[in-house]
Amino acid sequence: MGICSYFIYSVLIGIISGRLATIIAIIVAIIIYGLAIIALKIFSKEEIMEIPAGDKIYKILKKVGIY
Repeated sequence: MGICSYFIYSVLIGIISGRLATIIAIIVAIIIYGLAIIALKIFSKEEIMEIPAGDKIYKILKKVGIY
């Protein structure tokens, strides 16, 4: 996640302003972190159900075949 963020930031810093490059790099890091949590199955079914809209998220993950 950190390497990807740094790479995206260093590519974007030459194209756009520093603040916008930082914001985009942070957003990409959040997305990568979320995908890693899903792919590695860090949360159990009970933990997913505890988060807001967890039942809908679990249904989607089960439909896709992740859980």
